[in-house]
Amino acid sequence: MLQIASSYIERVASAEAPEDLYDLVNDAIRLEHATIPAYLSAWFSLKPGTNAEVGAILRSIVIEEMLHMAIASNLLIAIGGAPKIDEPGFIPTYPGPLPMDVGHGVIVGLERCSTRLIVETFMQIEEPEQVLQFPSVLESVSPVATIGQFYKELLVKLKDLGPGAFKGDFSRELTGTQWFSDQLFEINDFDSASRAVEIIVVQGEGTTQSPDDASGELAHYYRFRQVVEGRLLVQGPSGGWAYAGAPVSLDNNGVYPMKANAKSADYPPGSRARAVVDTFNAAYSDLLRSLHCTFNGEKAQIDVAMGLMYDLRFAAQDVLATPNPSGSGVCGLPFEYVPA
Repeated sequence: MLQIASSYIERVASAEAPEDLYDLVNDAIRLEHATIPAYLSAWFSLKPGTNAEVGAILRSIVIEEMLHMAIASNLLIAIGGAPKIDEPGFIPTYPGPLPMDVGHGVIVGLERCSTRLIVETFMQIEEPEQVLQFPSVLESVSPVATIGQFYKELLVKLKDLGPGAFKGDFSRELTGTQWFSDQLFEINDFDSASRAVEIIVVQGEGTTQSPDDASGELAHYYRFRQVVEGRLLVQGPSGGWAYAGAPVSLDNNGVYPMKANAKSADYPPGSRARAVVDTFNAAYSDLLRSLHCTFNGEKAQIDVAMGLMYDLRFAAQDVLATPNPSGSGVCGLPFEYVPA
């Protein structure tokens, strides 16, 4: 789970009213979103018809990160706040650290999929407070301040503030869509907030006894670890876990030679490269605007947002089919904000 600066947990503990939590929860929304462009870059860089197992892992994690972003948005609405998504500052700078002063030196970029990227970045991002040991798994680590602890401290504060903390217009929350089913429900009191936070924490970390969550899905760290181990993590008849399932291999020939950490300014105005990159950035910005509307009173916009996800992938394919005019390989995916 994402390791954050302990000052964020201290700020939650010192809050005296729900209003004191608004910026902190919006930062959590930014953080839940911030991994999505990195994971999408890796997923989109896989050539169609190749690396099906790795693509399925990346896609499943992207969908759950979107769910976590939606849950955090519902939580902010429930305590009377309003998510701020449609603005340039919502997007982190790539390469660079993630929001909320995420620590231990992880710099997140927008790169093609590789085992190195998964080990050095994605598994570092998703590392739980205690890594469960299975055959070939890494040693466990000492507990640190994580986003999971942040959410748990947030629950402590909400319980301390009492029922009056849940004063938002609950009808504005996004619930029960075809995209997230029963995992996205109305947050209107402490108990529903606890259930929602549990989804975020367990899907990200697993539990201290098991690498999976209540629905049987592996936590993100262990899903990524499968690519490194070359095998699915499976549970045996006796209940033990091991990386002994079906093979999971990353075929580097099935990955586009995408320019890492691209910027639109890298490509000359008027060139095909600039045109496809600008189209990609516009699609990404439209997606953020649609999500902003979704969590600010226009819930039907979620269907528009999910449609824009498909548009974004088509735009990415155009970018990745365009030779890089200033070097070898193909153009990269900048994920830059473009005003409406």
